[in-house]
Amino acid sequence: MQPLSSASLGMLLGLAGVTIFGLTLPMTRIALDGFSPLFITFGRAVIASTAAGITLLALGKRWPTGSFATLFGAGLCVTVGFPAFSSIAMQTLPASHGGVVLGTLPLLTSIFAVIVDGERPGPLFWVCGIAGALLVIGFSVRQSGLHLEIGDLWLLAAAVSASLGYVLSARLARRVAGWEVISWALLVTCPIAVVGALVTALTGGIASPGPTAVGALFYHGLLSMFGGFVFWNAGLAIGGISRVAQVQLMQTFVTLIFSALLLGEHIDIETIIFALSVAFVVWLGRKARIS
Repeated sequence: MQPLSSASLGMLLGLAGVTIFGLTLPMTRIALDGFSPLFITFGRAVIASTAAGITLLALGKRWPTGSFATLFGAGLCVTVGFPAFSSIAMQTLPASHGGVVLGTLPLLTSIFAVIVDGERPGPLFWVCGIAGALLVIGFSVRQSGLHLEIGDLWLLAAAVSASLGYVLSARLARRVAGWEVISWALLVTCPIAVVGALVTALTGGIASPGPTAVGALFYHGLLSMFGGFVFWNAGLAIGGISRVAQVQLMQTFVTLIFSALLLGEHIDIETIIFALSVAFVVWLGRKARIS
């Protein structure tokens, strides 16, 4: 049995991360039954920071020198920006709709990879990335009656924040293990999370949550914000940011599946057709050369 190539290993790790991330919006809808959007943002960051700190301490890991600015920037993007914007959006939009809008993440990640990391995707890659983004945006507009809601703008802001955070994290993951990158990023932004959680808790951020809402919040903290990034950062670093980012086009459809299973949202034949189209674009994008 031949060992996996770096590209294949990176894609598999990225897919594991995407599967975990795909439950984020359905879990957000569930958590909103007991918590405000801002408490979800800061509360899940406190949970994730605690898990990260315990893991780093147990394994005796040392601070990666010369990385504070990048870690702080990545931490703000993925622990504050994305959770806040997406939680606000989920107050007015179905999780399935949100999953489709976030299909723009791979293209945005590739753009930031060019700006921040100096990657130079070939023409075929950009054609695939743009085609994939147009597919999911077209799906979103069609499903919402040929117009975009204010929640779509919040989701776009969430996508921009997440994609920039992915690229910053992946740069560090080339010399520091992916799980360490997200762990340190969580810790450097932990003071903001603790203060935010306390303030929002004292100002009505907690509203008699049931077991499912609490469980959803812990899913955010332990998996969406920590465990998923262990796989995702490693995949981006091993397989290349722009190529592995294409796997995230599939996150839309992971979200759709779990929106149906957990929230009872309907998936019709049109959704399946779009899913197959995006899957083809992702496959074709793997063929594109990245310099």
